[in-house]
Amino acid sequence: MKTLLNILWHIPPFLGFVSAGLAWLLGLLLTITIIAAPIGLGLMEYGKFLFWPYGNKMVSRDSLGEKQNPFWKAYSTLILILYLPLGIILAIIAAVQSVGLLFTIIGIPEGIVVIKSLGTYINPVNKKCVPSDNL
Repeated sequence: MKTLLNILWHIPPFLGFVSAGLAWLLGLLLTITIIAAPIGLGLMEYGKFLFWPYGNKMVSRDSLGEKQNPFWKAYSTLILILYLPLGIILAIIAAVQSVGLLFTIIGIPEGIVVIKSLGTYINPVNKKCVPSDNL
């Protein structure tokens, strides 16, 4: 069933691969700038999630128990504070998109994908895409 939903996610009118590709490329661009690397790495993971949203989940690295450099963590927090206004605007746009998807029967599973990722729109810093089976 997950495979069928992942295939449905990529065909018109949903074009999930476009969202995934744009998120991944934006993440790559931000990572190359080095200054916005915490956001860029999170967006690259989010792009990976959007390529195969069914069967994957976005989780915080802290909840996985991964150790992080304290300086990287402090820098990530500072960058997150600067990104937060843009993240809130993106989350509102995504929420409106998900409501539109939920109005159609075939769009309900796709709307759920967008709803699952609202937290990542607000805070992509230190997020990781993991298979749902591993949680």
